[in-house]
Amino acid sequence: MLAAYAVPAAVGWAAIGLALTALPLSAVALVVAAVYGVGYGAVELAGLAWPRPPGRSWQVPQGMLIGAGRGRRVLVWGAILGPGLFTRNPYAGFAMLPLLVAAAGSLTAGVWLAATVGIAHACGRALALLRDAKDPAAEPFTLLLRSLRWRMLDGFALLVVAGAAIMSAVGRLG
Repeated sequence: MLAAYAVPAAVGWAAIGLALTALPLSAVALVVAAVYGVGYGAVELAGLAWPRPPGRSWQVPQGMLIGAGRGRRVLVWGAILGPGLFTRNPYAGFAMLPLLVAAAGSLTAGVWLAATVGIAHACGRALALLRDAKDPAAEPFTLLLRSLRWRMLDGFALLVVAGAAIMSAVGRLG
């Protein structure tokens, strides 16, 4: 199951890394990452509801799964959910990832960083799915508290990354 998520994610993200680092976007990406990280980090730490939580329209289309066997379902879910590019992610930190790839500075580093991001994201989603499959009857309140905790951690991580982006941009200027 991990491979069904990780392989499409690594390939998709490596292609993104190739495209983003082939362009001279490194300095601009750092500035945008700093602004984005400060803005969304503060919003998420404050507990505000932005971006809005996921809804049914963000799931894998059921038409792709109807009548499919277990193996095909895993492959479809892995190809769509693993990279995270075709579904919305309720955490603002996800949108920071392409900015950080663009700021990598070199083509090789960008491709490797992007592939690593894809694999990490895919494994996180797959492992969360396996965890949730063991306890499918979790209470809605428990799920809400878990989501709020992750949103606050995401906000904190965005602020840390924004600080690193600011320091890196200042270092490049100096």
